[in-house]
Amino acid sequence: MEQFASLLPLVAIALLFWVMVVRPASRRQKAIAKLQADLQPGQRVMLSAGIFGTVRSLGDDRVRIEIAPGTEIEVARAAISVVDNQVAPTDPTDPTDPSTGPDDQAR
Repeated sequence: MEQFASLLPLVAIALLFWVMVVRPASRRQKAIAKLQADLQPGQRVMLSAGIFGTVRSLGDDRVRIEIAPGTEIEVARAAISVVDNQVAPTDPTDPTDPSTGPDDQAR
């Protein structure tokens, strides 16, 4: 019984480590994998480098992202870290779009 009592703190520390570190990391990894698998053309995304863009086409392991009008880049699907739920304006010079102010239209 004494040998079990000396192992109890070690087991408790290992269990605490698993609950506090391993399990949340595993959940985050599964959530990101699901996000990357569920990508659709037209979605606004943020890459792990902090670049925002719109998904234009999907491949098995690559995605074409439009980062500016007429400028597309091809990135690894794994580089996508966030899907932005906000809808991007279709035309940045559209005066009826409330998200573009007068300063944005002058540029």
